Amino acid sequence: QVQLEESGGGLVQAGESLRLSCEASGRAFSYYTIGWFRQAPGNEREFVAAITWNGGTSYYADSVKGRFAISRDNVRNTVFLQMNSLKPEDTAVYYCAAPLKFAQGSTTQETYYKFWGQGTQVTVSS
Repeated sequence: QVQLEESGGGLVQAGESLRLSCEASGRAFSYYTIGWFRQAPGNEREFVAAITWNGGTSYYADSVKGRFAISRDNVRNTVFLQMNSLKPEDTAVYYCAAPLKFAQGSTTQETYYKFWGQGTQVTVSS
């Protein structure tokens, strides 16, 4: 089983930055695509970003493209989400997720992922 733990959330003002971390258990971490999702109260959980196992390809939601950057350190079993120029509409609980090893489908869809962390709260004030 894969276990994921997010950290790095907090309260910031608009325009400031945060760096989220997703630490995964298991020596096979480097072979998993990792996704970031977020969910605000009353909203659907939405895709934020994803990165392939070798870090060669990344994907971003239009709402965060140009402001957020995803990266990974496979030696340390950690994926990062650097969030710059934060806006109040970025306020949400942020989750990282991993699929089954041989999962198929779109890495931007929630249904692709099997394992989820507990989430970390990001709050951006006006």
